[in-house]
Amino acid sequence: MRTRRSVRPAQALAGVLLAAALTVTGCSGAGGDSGGSLADDKAAVAPERGPGAARDEGAGDEGAGDAGAEQGAPGGSADGAPAATPKVTANHVIRTASLTVRVKDVPEALDEARTATENAGGYVGEETTRRDAEGHEHTRAVLRVPVAGYAEVLAGLEGVGELVERRAKAEDVTGQVVDVDSRVASQRASVARVRELMDRATKLSDVVTLEGELSVRQADLESLLAQQASLKDRTSLATITLSLSGAPSEQGGKDDEGPGFLDALAGGWEAFVTVLRWLTVAIGAVLPFAALAALLVLLWVRAVRPLLRRRRPAGDAGPLPAPFRPGGGQGNGPN
Repeated sequence: MRTRRSVRPAQALAGVLLAAALTVTGCSGAGGDSGGSLADDKAAVAPERGPGAARDEGAGDEGAGDAGAEQGAPGGSADGAPAATPKVTANHVIRTASLTVRVKDVPEALDEARTATENAGGYVGEETTRRDAEGHEHTRAVLRVPVAGYAEVLAGLEGVGELVERRAKAEDVTGQVVDVDSRVASQRASVARVRELMDRATKLSDVVTLEGELSVRQADLESLLAQQASLKDRTSLATITLSLSGAPSEQGGKDDEGPGFLDALAGGWEAFVTVLRWLTVAIGAVLPFAALAALLVLLWVRAVRPLLRRRRPAGDAGPLPAPFRPGGGQGNGPN
């Protein structure tokens, strides 16, 4: 009896385990059947709605997948990789500056500016030198400097002497550069199409028309290329206008003391020279008239006067006749 009691619990436990296994197997089979039936239902409905609906559904599934990926890994991809950085367009900036510096030696300061510009890879585009009424030298130079060395050269030029004025300007022309580049590409393609049509043309009238159109488009292309080259030059090279002026001499103390003997002597000598110069000018102005007058006098004395003496009548040289007296003859004594 004890042996029978020990066998019955073991059989009961085995029965419970078998029932549990059968239950789990039935549930998984039901899930698989339901999944299969759901897939079959979708496949059956897809032909009825048409291919467009199927594509929309696929797109919706892909969008859901992308949304899930973004929710799973914010700021990056679904597998944890960093997101791709968008490409940044290079900026095109035109930089210009104007400096006015007062220096002691203008030629030396100009040599320093020229050396700094050439060391940076630039060049001197224009140079003008003049002197004012007081003898001070003034120089204006236009320097073209690469953008990479613009700040360094500008700082060096400011330290050449005493900075009087400084102006700097930066103009962003990125949009203009992109627009011109796009128009150049489009115009080149247009010119190529016209040339291709010219190669295919067989009628003379078509060839003439296409040649006129080609000349117009070629002119537009050359204008755009000129704008492109100008923008490239102004964005790659900065322009610095440097004005150098000589420092005025310091003579205020001597002027405040008043004029001295040497100053008076110098002033008197200057006045004497001025008067002498004006007298010389006056003599030079009168001299032609004096020479003409002397020539006329000499002609009168040597030629005209002797001629007048020779033409005088001979009777004028003898004595005059005695006056007539009535009753007394002609003035002789008594007969």
